Amino acid sequence: MINSQKGDRPDRFSIERKVVDGVRVVTVRGEIDHAVKDDLSEALLSSDGTMPPQRIVVDLSGVTFMDSSGINVFIAAYRQVSRAQGWLRIAGAQEAVLCVLTLVGVDALIPCHSTIEQALDT
Repeated sequence: MINSQKGDRPDRFSIERKVVDGVRVVTVRGEIDHAVKDDLSEALLSSDGTMPPQRIVVDLSGVTFMDSSGINVFIAAYRQVSRAQGWLRIAGAQEAVLCVLTLVGVDALIPCHSTIEQALDT
């Protein structure tokens, strides 16, 4: 498991990353904006130049705010994982965040599930 907190905003953003049955599960808490987009991207994908994980579930149940920076990270991750014949799924998005995902059509591209368990089982 990898834990990360943005040094200047530990109370507003954190990421935990673990592997469950071969699926990278990334749990995000706080606010996703321009200041943390690189941290989010690094947690989703491999930053060391190796192959990205083929299957990723992102738990957004602890995310209270997301702007277009987060949308862009998710779309880039979706494209990279899809090129590797994998998938990306979102789980547990709160109503405000789910509204943003729906408004811009990300939910049509990346499946959104109510729970991590549903995202893993699909």
